[in-house]
Amino acid sequence: MSGVHKNPTISFRITEEERRQIEAKITASGMSKKDYFARSCIYNRVCVVGKKETVYRLVEELREMQTVIRDVAEQLRKEEITLTNEGLQEMQIDFLNMLKAILWMLDGARYLWEGTNTCGKQAEISGVESVSATVGNTQE
Repeated sequence: MSGVHKNPTISFRITEEERRQIEAKITASGMSKKDYFARSCIYNRVCVVGKKETVYRLVEELREMQTVIRDVAEQLRKEEITLTNEGLQEMQIDFLNMLKAILWMLDGARYLWEGTNTCGKQAEISGVESVSATVGNTQE
């Protein structure tokens, strides 16, 4: 069928200069655009800006995962399981992907607690303290 695709499409807007830079990298890589974008998104490092909002989002995502896991554990304990095998597998894949993404983001933010970023610049101590305090205050 024309116009029907099995997999979802991801799109975004970029400046003309960004497009030219990306096109040059794609040409140099010898890969198709699809492969280049997919591999870039999955395997490249990202330098995370240390903002409280970033940390809050990660903490909220982990809290939601914790709640779901507790619910499933309670169902297993009571032997009143409402989750199908397919649902459990899908949840496992989603949670594993999210945990990998969180670890990836935290690795990119490592400069906040190590004192230097990937470019070798000194991180601001006040930023480190505020992020550390935020993380400490949100743990249960």
